[in-house]
Amino acid sequence: MGVPQLNSLAPRFVIATLGLVACACAAPVAATPPPAAPRVKRAAAESVQKAPPLVTQPEATSEAPAPPPAPPTCPEGMALVERYQGAYCIDRWEAALVRLEAGAAAVTHPFNQNVDGIEAKVSAVSRRGVRAQGYISGKQAARACSNAGKRLCEVDEWVRACRGPKLTRYPYGDERQPNLCNDRFKVLDHHPVPILWKKDPQDPLDEKLMWHPRFMNDKRLLELPNTTAPTGAYAKCTNDYGVYDMVGNQHEWVNDPEGTFFGGFFMDTFQNGQGCEYRTGGHPFDYHDYSTGFRCCADPRSEP
Repeated sequence: MGVPQLNSLAPRFVIATLGLVACACAAPVAATPPPAAPRVKRAAAESVQKAPPLVTQPEATSEAPAPPPAPPTCPEGMALVERYQGAYCIDRWEAALVRLEAGAAAVTHPFNQNVDGIEAKVSAVSRRGVRAQGYISGKQAARACSNAGKRLCEVDEWVRACRGPKLTRYPYGDERQPNLCNDRFKVLDHHPVPILWKKDPQDPLDEKLMWHPRFMNDKRLLELPNTTAPTGAYAKCTNDYGVYDMVGNQHEWVNDPEGTFFGGFFMDTFQNGQGCEYRTGGHPFDYHDYSTGFRCCADPRSEP
């Protein structure tokens, strides 16, 4: 009885075992996960992303380089003076005047006549071989320079141009040499004021009047001999800048509203200093007489 029971269970055990095997064979196989990216490679990639952009050199062009700026130049009749503060131009010769009339050509203004009342019509010119203007005040001289597109020189501009590149006391050197400029120095012979006074005194009993501005503005004073010479006539009264007659010939106003003129004139180059150091103050800016003249300055031009 026992054997038949065991035999009856065998087929069931075999079937159950085969079912388990079949189930195991039918179960899906799990996917293998991809390997993790190496950390070193990720850090390298990040460093590449954060690297600054490469600087590239500009491409060469065929255009020619810009030309250097043109050297400064001066208007005709002026000299260029170089200095640390900047270059400027100054008249080579003491100024003469031309008179401008509407609709008419400019005419030369007489050197021995004042310009009272016609200041707006006169313009300064710098020319060789003419008589320099006298009988002009500092205020009138500044107006004449302005009418010419220039300006009255500053003190340091005038002195620098007079002393030249070598900074000498006289335009030509440190020691005065007679007859190089139109200056009598300490010899007062041929002085026009006492000579004219003797011929035509205003008051024979009062000689002090000969030094009064009224008499010293008599136009006949510069008509006498041994007074002013034509500009540039003293060829050695100059320096390497090429400016003439800055000592002697005529006093020269500078831009000082208090009133100052430099250089002395043909009868006096010693009472108020010597050479380029000569300066006269004490006259108002609107004063003039036979001995007062001027020259102009201007800023240089940079165009060719």
